Amino acid sequence: MMSSDPERRVALVTGGNRGIGREIARQLCARGLHVIVGARSAADGDRSARELGELGFSSSAVELDVTEPDSVRQAVRATVGEFGRIDVLVNNAGIAIDGPGHRPSEPDFDTIGTTLETNLVGAWACAGAVAPHMRAAGYGRIVNMSSSMASLELTADSESPAYRISKAALNMLTVVLAAELREAGILVNAASPGYTRTRMSPNATRTVESGADTPVWLATLPADGPSGGYFYDRSPLPW
Repeated sequence: MMSSDPERRVALVTGGNRGIGREIARQLCARGLHVIVGARSAADGDRSARELGELGFSSSAVELDVTEPDSVRQAVRATVGEFGRIDVLVNNAGIAIDGPGHRPSEPDFDTIGTTLETNLVGAWACAGAVAPHMRAAGYGRIVNMSSSMASLELTADSESPAYRISKAALNMLTVVLAAELREAGILVNAASPGYTRTRMSPNATRTVESGADTPVWLATLPADGPSGGYFYDRSPLPW
């Protein structure tokens, strides 16, 4: 279903075709936004948008691979070309491909490079692509999907070093973007969904509905809302 309301806010959710991303898309739709499902597979994105439309929501899809700069630019250009605006970006697309067997003292640079390219550089590219359009409108909300595993204070083991470091770097990106963009009416925050049950974490007990709540809250903040923060269950996390 396409948005026919020129006043309806438009949100782009990367990796919005499954897991937490899909639930974020659903909750944003339920709050009246038109949600564009960004997915590497056009077919997967179209299917998710169609399912949201069948629920009575306003949604569409765009093919988007955050690791390909041309794909990012084309997706944002297509969004603005069709809707004339892009109000919200949720940088949800991410990977977790290392674990207990990957020791920081024995770095696997293929794993590290791939993780950073998706979790940090991909999110950075998307934020950079939407920022000019948000500046022009004087309004924007950027939500970076981080993790409690990115907290320096909460880290006491060496598990998943590439993932941890990529998300810690994403937290710093959140802070510097927020410092630059606050005066332009753009709020930038990081959210940890917690240990949420998805294809990435099938044994987790937290529901996607709970995991999506904080990023959706950050995506719909009022003008006097926080910026440059790191949140879990709508409360600050220690850096």
